[in-house]
Amino acid sequence: MKSAFRKLALGALVLTSLAALPAMAQSNVVLGVAIPAATHGFTGGIVFWANQAKKDLEKAHPGMKVIVKTAANAAEQANQLQDLLAVSKINTLVVFPFESAALTKPVAEVHNKGVYVTVVDRGLTDTSAQDAYVSGDNTAFGKIPAEYLAKAMNGKGNLVALRGIATTLDNERWDAFTGVMKNYPDIKILDAKYANWNRDDAFKVMQDYLTRFKEIDAVWAADDDMAVGVLKAIDQSKRKDIKIVFGGAGAKGMIKTLMDGKDPRIQANVSYSPKFMYDAIKLTGEARAKGEKLPATYIIPSVLITRENAKQFYFPDSPF
Repeated sequence: MKSAFRKLALGALVLTSLAALPAMAQSNVVLGVAIPAATHGFTGGIVFWANQAKKDLEKAHPGMKVIVKTAANAAEQANQLQDLLAVSKINTLVVFPFESAALTKPVAEVHNKGVYVTVVDRGLTDTSAQDAYVSGDNTAFGKIPAEYLAKAMNGKGNLVALRGIATTLDNERWDAFTGVMKNYPDIKILDAKYANWNRDDAFKVMQDYLTRFKEIDAVWAADDDMAVGVLKAIDQSKRKDIKIVFGGAGAKGMIKTLMDGKDPRIQANVSYSPKFMYDAIKLTGEARAKGEKLPATYIIPSVLITRENAKQFYFPDSPF
């Protein structure tokens, strides 16, 4: 069902491609891909799908060149953008910004040189620096867990949260989450700290929470990698007060735990697959080969995952 939906959605994206760009022969497409390095499970999936898109595009379009660059931080990614422009002579860019604010000016500089730019997931602070934006539904990613947790907590109790990296998408998620929680004044958000979508960082943040707060009913980990770190910290502390940990993005390990009912604290999840990296690269490359462009914005829906529908979101062969 999920696969069929994706095919329909992607087909619609192609069919609704807007105003044509100047015609470009396939042999002239040099597509740069700038993404974060595989520092955690989700970005591991991003790297995997980016390289799969490169393989499939270059096979389907023998004259097309796709160059994938991974960066460990925002400064490295900014330097890579300059190299892609000056050395590789790209005329098309698909970028998953390491950070929103830090990458806006470097991406704008590339765009101003006439390069077609598709931004993926972590948006820029100035959208005039892009031609297209492809992302998961970050509003739903924050709203769905908030609604689930509010119900699971019977509208009252203490909650701690972990945020990702300072990006537009993290702000969208947090605004959506707190927007729902405003309707539940008896739920107290004790603290919310950045843990960089990283297991080790989340472990440290949760250790701090466990030290400072003597009663915690629920945790919004906001990512399955961070949820792993959170659970490890809770287990080491031997605390029994925390009844639910809500992660996110549907990592295969967490979905398997949900399916099997192995951990009563894992009761639900929300979909947000890194495969949109593949979709964004492939669609951009194919559109450029035809002298077309993508819609200005395309959002891939996020949905609630429970034990009842978890099988639809379990992909054991995926890196994430």
